[in-house]
Amino acid sequence: MAVDYTTHDGVAVITLNNPPVNGLGLSTRAGIVEGIERAQNDPAIKAIVLTGAGKAFSGGADITEFNTPKATQEPTLATVIKTVESSAKPVVAAIHSVAMGGGLELALGAHYRIAAPGAQIALPEVKLGILPGAGGTQRLPRAIGLEAALNMIVSGAPVMSQQLARSGLFDELAEGDLAEAALAFARKVGAKEGPHPKVRERKIEHPNAEGFIQFARNSVATLAKNFPAPLKCIDAVEAGVKNGFDKGLAVERECFVALVQTPESRALRHAFFGERAASKIPDVPADTPVREIRQVAVIGAGTMGGGIAMNFINAGIPVTLLETKQEALDRGLATIRKNYEASVKKGKLKPEALEERMALITPTLSYDDLKNADLIVEAVFEELGVKEQVFKRLDEVAKSGAILASNTSTLDVDKIAAFTRRPQDVVGMHFFSPANVMKLLEVVRGKETAKDVLATVMKLAKKIKKTAVVSGVCDGFIGNRMIEQYIRQALFMLEEGALPAQVDRAIEKFGFAMGPFRMSDLAGNDIGWAIRKRRYQEHPEMHYSKIADRLCETGRFGQKTGGGWYDYKAGDRTAYPSKLVDEMIVAHSKETNTQRRKIGDDEIVERLVFALVNEGAKILEEGIASKASDIDMVYLTGYGFPLYRGGPMLYADTVGLYNVERAIRRYASQPNGDAWQLAPRIAELAAQGRGFNG
Repeated sequence: MAVDYTTHDGVAVITLNNPPVNGLGLSTRAGIVEGIERAQNDPAIKAIVLTGAGKAFSGGADITEFNTPKATQEPTLATVIKTVESSAKPVVAAIHSVAMGGGLELALGAHYRIAAPGAQIALPEVKLGILPGAGGTQRLPRAIGLEAALNMIVSGAPVMSQQLARSGLFDELAEGDLAEAALAFARKVGAKEGPHPKVRERKIEHPNAEGFIQFARNSVATLAKNFPAPLKCIDAVEAGVKNGFDKGLAVERECFVALVQTPESRALRHAFFGERAASKIPDVPADTPVREIRQVAVIGAGTMGGGIAMNFINAGIPVTLLETKQEALDRGLATIRKNYEASVKKGKLKPEALEERMALITPTLSYDDLKNADLIVEAVFEELGVKEQVFKRLDEVAKSGAILASNTSTLDVDKIAAFTRRPQDVVGMHFFSPANVMKLLEVVRGKETAKDVLATVMKLAKKIKKTAVVSGVCDGFIGNRMIEQYIRQALFMLEEGALPAQVDRAIEKFGFAMGPFRMSDLAGNDIGWAIRKRRYQEHPEMHYSKIADRLCETGRFGQKTGGGWYDYKAGDRTAYPSKLVDEMIVAHSKETNTQRRKIGDDEIVERLVFALVNEGAKILEEGIASKASDIDMVYLTGYGFPLYRGGPMLYADTVGLYNVERAIRRYASQPNGDAWQLAPRIAELAAQGRGFNG
């Protein structure tokens, strides 16, 4: 049963019971209406308590019903709230743990609200590109005031119940047992004559509502220029302020319906579901037993290894940190401490927490100290011979059942696994730099990787607050394999007529956090150079522009050398266009007999993004990624792809694969066209009028 109904000495208790967060699915909604009607018809009942079982009052809509007929089937949430609000017997919402979205809207429909301290209160719909569609924009300002409500609705951020104790939202904050307090409160209000108070009948108080709304509109227009939902939230609230509750409710509905149709909302909902879907691996059942990870070891205390170690100690997991030399170990520990000190300075971490975290690290120069580790993550130099030495040594010292993980970004995990006598225990855990900040973790599944190893790593990823995406074994896995084609196109366009600043400006205007040339300068141009040198040996048939090699030959490796595609000043990370580099690019075009032409921003964006899409389609065909949304999650969380566009594969669906195919065929017929080999999956889906995401 999604709803439980019990009676306690004249009080009916309706308990939502739809784990994990009491989502307001169809059976839950119907159960609430039935419970209210049952209480109305029982003369022994004087009041009703509405609460949630387990870990939440209610987290809002039931996400398993999104995009299904059940989501809009009667009784809708609006009908449920109307039933609660119009009850002749007082309804008391007893709120604990979480009241978010539709859960908070439901509570606002009750006559009274009593809350436990520490409950998270929020209307987070804006994060899905929509707005609260069941009266939230109308009732919350009447409950807590215009400014506080608008801040909550536009940001979607949760507020703790005790911060709202004096706001008018709660009639009481229960210090002891919430259930007992709610029953006592219900008996008290049940003894009173009706009618009982309704939030909708309150006035929205503000000394200058019009001025504040205009101020909010100006602020939001700047901060959320690519997201329409925040401004629509303001429109709905404003309608309630100016024209009253019912007209405000009608505008809220109109805004909700309009927003659901926007590409931005589609992108945000796609990201929301994509993150959840990424943790589901088709052939690894949800109930696969997992190995216990109590102790972790990290090999390498450099930038990457130190960042990786921080993820585990932040989650309270002790880490043994191994280096080959004492100076390197000391340097690594100093960097970790410095990172934590920066967090303390910003007020994000308490000084005592810094010492607690540092105490979780055991530094060592001996492999023998890794014998008790349940998981060992290698973060050494990106060279197969170096990895071979490390994994052969680990095979000797690691205990039976320990998971051996490589942080390799491009190397063959199957070859690495073959250096051991336990390939089933080997997996790729590709963290992104800076590892203690970036959300993405590519989990690379070797051909022998055991299912329980995968299940363990995916569960652990959640614990260390990473978005984990499973990739098969191939050169570059998902993210770096695709970015290589993107960089190839960026370099070809320099040869053909563009300059670095124009390419970066065009793709940043599209929404990328950073263009390809600023990104290369930040990462170090020597990294790409090393990969290209390997490509020239392994894939001599692949055509590359030599312009980047020429840049590297001059020692311009990026920010770390004070110059790359751009010039940099000491202590200043600003990328200044370089006259020297621009002249070098023009000279290179001349030497290669390439006729330079004017390249428009639209072409720059298409060639860069469709290069990602085309390679992504090949990755799907080969089974390297199991679903298109996994590729999108890699790009949204690891490569700065604009969130409001939903990732490369969803963006391709939005543009239409028919149009993507035509553009790729057009570029394939132009200079450097041999870099475009249309993925059969694109042609196949385009012919069926379908997209990557159905």
